[in-house]
Amino acid sequence: MTKIINACGLACPAPVLLVKDSVEQAQEAQMTVLVDNAGSAENVSRFLTTKGYVVNEKKVDGVFRLEAARDPNATFAAEPQKSPHNTSDESQKVLVLVTSDSLGAGDDILGKKLMLSYLKTIKEMGPELWQLIFVNGGVKLTISSSPVLKELQEYEESGTIILACGTCLEHFGLTAQKQVGGTTNMLDIVTAIQLADKVVSIG
Repeated sequence: MTKIINACGLACPAPVLLVKDSVEQAQEAQMTVLVDNAGSAENVSRFLTTKGYVVNEKKVDGVFRLEAARDPNATFAAEPQKSPHNTSDESQKVLVLVTSDSLGAGDDILGKKLMLSYLKTIKEMGPELWQLIFVNGGVKLTISSSPVLKELQEYEESGTIILACGTCLEHFGLTAQKQVGGTTNMLDIVTAIQLADKVVSIG
């Protein structure tokens, strides 16, 4: 019998946490997850895929129905473990948390210019730039009208992980306009911060 997890009405990251508990505790071979927003659907689907499930998504009357079945032939990487120490020969993993589309306080126009300049310049970090995570007003920089969309897409193509908070996108009504990176949730953000060697919060 397929287990059904009804996560409708739950805020991020509750839907992913429910599914995570089910996968880790019951080792379900099949499950159906119900969510009521696109952000949760993407987050749950991505999580299940990393755990070796094949996910089929359907949307009926505003509810996303995610039908997942474990693929016996799937191979997926184990969760990375943070090294207790970095040697001088290892590149650090730097996570940049972008909390606004403006940098600093005092003048909004200047702040927006400074943020654009910052995001265009962080390529100088080279391979140490591991993840760029956009939350709150920062998600406005990941949509089709973003003045740094081209740069962010180039970062992603070069291997930098780009993520945008799903709850934040929904709050601003921008979910359908996102043009770069994946949609993330608080569980992913907390895990990424834990695994990073250095976290820079900018906004």
